[in-house]
Amino acid sequence: MSRLALSWHLNFGILNFAYPKENPMLKKINHIAIAVNNIEEAAKFYQNILGLNLSGVEVVTAQKTRVGFFKIGESNIELVQPAEPDSPLVKFLETKGPGIHHICFEVDDVEAEVKAFLEKGATLIDQKPRPGAHSTKVAFVHPKSSSGVLIELCELPKDH
Repeated sequence: MSRLALSWHLNFGILNFAYPKENPMLKKINHIAIAVNNIEEAAKFYQNILGLNLSGVEVVTAQKTRVGFFKIGESNIELVQPAEPDSPLVKFLETKGPGIHHICFEVDDVEAEVKAFLEKGATLIDQKPRPGAHSTKVAFVHPKSSSGVLIELCELPKDH
C-alpha cells in the first residue's frame, strides 16, 4: 500500500470511525494497542516508515506496563510493553507474540458503562475502573464477551 493510500486509510478509515448519535455511550476509538517486547525497538517502524511521532513513554503502574502513543487523526496507536516480570502482558506475549492487544473505546463515564455492560450480561475483567495512561480511568471487557477481542473502556480526565 502506498504511503498516500495508507494515510488515507488510517485518517478516513477505521481509526477515525465515530459511533452514530444513536449510540451515545461510545464516543470514538481512542486507540488500538499493540503488544511489544520493547517500545523503543518497535517504535522505529512507526517513526521511520510511517512517519509518526512518539509522544512519550510512561509507566502505568496499575497495569504493570509501559506505553507509548502515536497520534494519528482522532485516534492513537499505543505500543504497550510489560514493565514488570509479573505483568499480565508477559503471558500474552509468550503465547501470542507481538501484535494487536486490544481496542480502546472512549466513553464519558466509565463507571456508568461498566454498570451498563454488566447489566447487559457482558463479562468484565474490571468490576470497577482503575487508573490508566494519561490520568484516564479504564476498565476492560473480557474477550469471551466480544468474539475474542479485548476491549478497553476509557474515560479521559475532565480537564482534558
